[in-house]
Amino acid sequence: MDGNRRWARTSHHTIQHGHLTGFATLKSVLEVCLNLRGLDTVTVYAFAINNFGRSESEVNALMEIAKTRLIELAGHGELIARYSVRVRIVGRKELLPADVREAVERVEHMTKDNTKATLNICMPYASRDEIAGAARTCLDRKLRDVERAAVAEKAGQIASNEQADMDHILDKIDFDITPDDLSDHMQLAHSPPLDILVRTSGVSRLSDFMLWQCTEATHMHFVDKFWPQFGLLDLVPIILDWQRHQWSVSLRKSCGWD
Repeated sequence: MDGNRRWARTSHHTIQHGHLTGFATLKSVLEVCLNLRGLDTVTVYAFAINNFGRSESEVNALMEIAKTRLIELAGHGELIARYSVRVRIVGRKELLPADVREAVERVEHMTKDNTKATLNICMPYASRDEIAGAARTCLDRKLRDVERAAVAEKAGQIASNEQADMDHILDKIDFDITPDDLSDHMQLAHSPPLDILVRTSGVSRLSDFMLWQCTEATHMHFVDKFWPQFGLLDLVPIILDWQRHQWSVSLRKSCGWD
């Protein structure tokens, strides 16, 4: 959801107003998505880890928006409740201020039993941090296997040569980490494969967002408009393009062309 600040500057608004307008755009775009049959997961990049390096006033404004608008979004009769959407905050939540973390936990608890769709809000998030975290988790599991094996080995016999004993234990541990292992431990592991990725504001790069989840099957669209300008007329052609591609693939398979 890129371009809130640039839209604010070019429209002669404050940066905070730009972010508030961006949140309103999220609500309207999300409602369009929730009305599409078969679309059950939406993931948005709300705050990057390196955004903490912005000015204190802007970071504080963003944290205040997150704290108040998330609760508003999930309130009784609001969008999230009407469409039974589960909200999941993805990222290093421990980096958030205590009051924002409390609001995040409240929203996740309020929506945990909603089952029709999922809204992933990435904040504070970085894809490379997500990948590194998955690798750390996989390695930690392997090291726990070593510790358990060592305890079991020691319980069964008294080693006369500790180094030889440890080598014997290590030889029995599988230290290979596969792409599937990493996928299972990503922060977005609960989400289905990524079909469509959209970036606004005319920038043609991913900027550390869902790098692991983007595959050769992902349709990427880079839109010239700033995020507060993005709407139904921009989203529908993107969805139709993906549907045409899916129809084409299905047709080729049914005709035996692949």
